[in-house]
Amino acid sequence: MPTQDTIRVHVPLTLRKRGGRPRILPPKDTEAATPTGQDPRLLRAIGRAWRWRKMLEAGEVATLTDLAADEGLSDRYLSRLTRLAWLAPEVLERLVVHREPCAITIYELCLIASLPWEEQVERVFA
Repeated sequence: MPTQDTIRVHVPLTLRKRGGRPRILPPKDTEAATPTGQDPRLLRAIGRAWRWRKMLEAGEVATLTDLAADEGLSDRYLSRLTRLAWLAPEVLERLVVHREPCAITIYELCLIASLPWEEQVERVFA
């Protein structure tokens, strides 16, 4: 039983997994103290995908398997992540330049990258 000196504060927070890690989200009717930005892991993944694409186009590596061996990654993971280099220009601009947060995971974004450009914007920022 709480004593007369005890004050209880109830803040309705929700837990949501993003990128495999739990995030605590404030209630929807409150304003965040710090502006939310883009997930640095997502930006890093897009940057790596573009570097790998340039390496393939320049002929520095012959295949994705060779590139995966050079990077020390599995070829399955590398081929999935490389799809991010073919995201729609509008999606890339909103993610990288404007730093608009998206509520989907990197894995889901890789799957969306194989869709036509018109559909990508709707899926990523819906």
